[in-house]
Amino acid sequence: MKITLANACSDLGVHINGSEKGPIALKDINKYVDNVITVNKENVEKELEQGNKLRNLKYVNKFNEELYNSLKDDNNFVITLGGDHSIAIASDLASINKHSNIGIFWIDAHADYHTIDSTISGNIHGMPLCTVDGQNGSILSYFHNKEYFNPKKTVIIGGRDIEKPEYDNLVKAGVTVFTTEDIKNEGVKAIMDKAYDIVKDTSGLHISYDLDVIDPLVAPGVSVKAKDGINEEEAYQIMDEITKRIDMLKSFDLVELNPDNDIDNKTRDIAFNLLKKIIYYIQKK
Repeated sequence: MKITLANACSDLGVHINGSEKGPIALKDINKYVDNVITVNKENVEKELEQGNKLRNLKYVNKFNEELYNSLKDDNNFVITLGGDHSIAIASDLASINKHSNIGIFWIDAHADYHTIDSTISGNIHGMPLCTVDGQNGSILSYFHNKEYFNPKKTVIIGGRDIEKPEYDNLVKAGVTVFTTEDIKNEGVKAIMDKAYDIVKDTSGLHISYDLDVIDPLVAPGVSVKAKDGINEEEAYQIMDEITKRIDMLKSFDLVELNPDNDIDNKTRDIAFNLLKKIIYYIQKK
């Protein structure tokens, strides 16, 4: 199967600079795919101070609208590289625009399930899953007028840094959360089996993989670090479980690589290995 790699070069969704360089750090992966597109953030002075409930809203929306329109009619398998996780608003909704009734796995230390009202930081990268689940109105997704993901077919894997307002939003919406502790206690395979059971009656699956699910001592090159994460072996095991069910997969994100915070390219190398593995199995489809 042919692959389009979308380089989503934006860090506008977070108050920390650097994640817009993630796709550039992974440019060597371009040679393994059939088509490459790049969307760059507008050269603007980014809001860094907290206090604004929707920091950089205008520019995040402009970026995501461009990315969404670049992907929504692409007939290849799409892999989107971030960039901060706000870029997933565009990539995930572009996927469900093409593939109705699909589930979603959000592999992340954070739930990213803030509403505009519940956000504490104002960082839009804390809102994308809530947005693509249709729980956040249209202010961040006005460019999309089709279905959203079903919260009851939404699974967070590896969550451990979830704020109380997000937790309340998750419970109300009916999202399933498997924590890092669940993975440690039960093992990757058992948790992934449970996750796939939740989406078994969908027409497919989108997966958004945030590198901060990995412990920052192993993968320091992210913008917002959350201690006590999964180890490198577990990160690869999750990908192994995904490739075992590759026929379900419709699209894939890998986000939040921040080269400015990396040490000896440790995070970049893990990201590259994850991408090579999934590309190999997609091309065999």
